Amino acid sequence: MEKIAVIGSGYVGLVTGACFAEIGHQVICVDNNKDKVAALKQGNVPIYEPGLSQLVLKNVKRKRLIFSDSIKEGVENSKAIFIAVGTPPKAKGEADLSAIEDVAEEIAKYMNSYRLIIQKSTVPIATGDWVESTVRMFKKKHAKFDIASNPEFLREGSAIDDFMHPDRIIIGVEAKKARELLSRIYKPIKARIVFTDVKSAELIKHASNSFLAMKISFINSLSRICDASGADIDKVAQGLGMDKRIGKDFLKASLGYGGFCFPKDLAAFINICERLGYNPELLKATAKVNEQQKEFFFRKIKKALWNISGKRIAVLGLSFKPNTDDIRLSPAIDIIRMLKKAGAKIATFDPRAMEKAKRELSGVDYCDNAYDAITGADCLVLATDWPQFSRLDLKRVKRLLKRPIIVDGRNMFDPVNMKRLGFQYSSIGRNA
Repeated sequence: MEKIAVIGSGYVGLVTGACFAEIGHQVICVDNNKDKVAALKQGNVPIYEPGLSQLVLKNVKRKRLIFSDSIKEGVENSKAIFIAVGTPPKAKGEADLSAIEDVAEEIAKYMNSYRLIIQKSTVPIATGDWVESTVRMFKKKHAKFDIASNPEFLREGSAIDDFMHPDRIIIGVEAKKARELLSRIYKPIKARIVFTDVKSAELIKHASNSFLAMKISFINSLSRICDASGADIDKVAQGLGMDKRIGKDFLKASLGYGGFCFPKDLAAFINICERLGYNPELLKATAKVNEQQKEFFFRKIKKALWNISGKRIAVLGLSFKPNTDDIRLSPAIDIIRMLKKAGAKIATFDPRAMEKAKRELSGVDYCDNAYDAITGADCLVLATDWPQFSRLDLKRVKRLLKRPIIVDGRNMFDPVNMKRLGFQYSSIGRNA
């Protein structure tokens, strides 16, 4: 068992802390939001992630997981300190590292013996150098420390499984003592550990997310070609994905990617490249294609309805993906804003993201279930591929719609079957 502090109890910090406790470590999660800390002490988790509430409550009861609003308490009662605070984007995409700096300074003040400080937050290259210099500036003279980078690769909706059964664990570390400590921390997890220098570990996270975003934009570009030529994007993707050099993951055409990680990390990576004197044209094109895909989908809705102004449109899905309540940079939210600007009346439903959406979107009819949203609508728009939406009673849907029009941004239904049922059905890159 190792004594661990996780500074920051947001999405990454909370999952990390709960999972470390689950594999046997003594963990203290620190957050400067006192209301959040008070709620977490009672086992109330402020975000939706399958299995997370149960994991937190279980380990709080076992007293392996505790919460505090004091960095001092976290530093004094741990040997390994993971920094998992937010690094939000600035106006030009550059990561805001002020929280990282503040935490590094606070950690330094309270260190009274050796500590290993590990970056868990997504940060640009050379952040480790800045953290090291900050700690060195503010620490007590006798206190020794090491710096490491341990980027996370957690997918919202499957974060616990991703933590417990990762493809790989990336650790950027220089000192032998630090390497041995991190090896002990991760020993219960049976996965390959890849040791690198700190800068390479920092780069791996941005490179991974940017490559996956590029893969999505590539298949969405192909969907545009399929839409214009009559080819079927599902069959094209299947043929591509069977090549083991390419793989099938992230080859699902849609109205575009969203969430906080891909857009934020791509923008940050572009900024990093430009500061290093390299013009990342491929990365810029990836971001541009994603924005164009949302506009392309909006035009599909407009084409299906002819006139949007005054029409009631049912939008199913608000979160950027299923199994999360996260609406940050969600394509569904962007589409609703486009439709509202064009004069549409919006009725919507999402299994988890309604409360968060209400804080972002006004003038929208938030319904109790999918069928209430659909009732009397001129068009049904599928914006998030929640599994329950694929199980809708389509005969009932047709009866409830004012016009039998469905525009599917997630390719959830078979075009041939939809046509047979009498729907005017439009999807991404498929012509039936």
